[in-house]
Amino acid sequence: MIAPVITVTLNPAIDLTVTVAELRLGSVQRARTAQSGVGGKGINVAGCLADWGTPVVVTGVLGRSNAEPFSQFFAVKRIDDRFVRAVGETRTNIKIADLASGDTTDINLPGLPVDVPTCDLVWDTLVELVRPHGLVVLAGSLPEGLPDDTWARLIADLTHHGARVVLDTSEGPFAAALAAPAEHLPHCVKPNRRELEAWAGRPLPETSDLIAVARDLNRRGVELVVVSLGPEGALFVRDGKALSARLPPMRVLSTVGAGDAMVAGTVAGLRDGLGLPELARLAVAFATGKLAHVGPHLPARAEIEALAAQVALTTLAG
Repeated sequence: MIAPVITVTLNPAIDLTVTVAELRLGSVQRARTAQSGVGGKGINVAGCLADWGTPVVVTGVLGRSNAEPFSQFFAVKRIDDRFVRAVGETRTNIKIADLASGDTTDINLPGLPVDVPTCDLVWDTLVELVRPHGLVVLAGSLPEGLPDDTWARLIADLTHHGARVVLDTSEGPFAAALAAPAEHLPHCVKPNRRELEAWAGRPLPETSDLIAVARDLNRRGVELVVVSLGPEGALFVRDGKALSARLPPMRVLSTVGAGDAMVAGTVAGLRDGLGLPELARLAVAFATGKLAHVGPHLPARAEIEALAAQVALTTLAG
């Protein structure tokens, strides 16, 4: 039996998504809609995987004072909830969706501080859950109180237990994770262009530049590198092979969580042992399908499969 996917979110949030006809800074505006829901990258990934029918377990740290929306979400999605509840309140993030431009402006509030003993409870939960060759998604920023090498240390522990780790983070935690020895590197990373440029320390304006950095990561020991490019789709680089995958523009309700949906599609492909072309199609279909929904939700499976069949793939020399 294939083990459930595990996602870890140490800095979750309640997302308040507000839609406006056209965002004009410095002016009073009426919201068209306002919707509050649970968020955090690992939780978003889990929600999409659950909609796809993939068994998923979630862990991390939630503030005890406002944990109920998360508990309800996990119950509705039939997600196995192993979150540690800590004293305090999970942060709220504000997302302003501009209907005219299709862009979303994020205002992220400070997270719940997490101390080492609380983090150790999450680690103990993971040790109990992880299985050889199982997939573990480490996603998002780190809360106040934890050092940049937190994800790196956890990856070392998880790979020691034989897990395949998918990492989606940025800045210092991303750099620390990629500075590890080859045997302790993540199986897969999913930076966007800006995040990969920040890690590389230089602009990467051309597709060939992105592929060169991704292939360098392959040689170091990261088996799969996915570079999300927004409306341009994504690059998928594994074993020296590079693919560009994209769909025509679709109706956009909210771009929030589209990258997390791409991670979910990538993980679903890895769990099913898909080849690179099929995995790329599925990941882009997840991300595109998510654009028509607010919150960590996918359309029906048949719609995702139809989108995947329409994905245009291009093999790139780099």
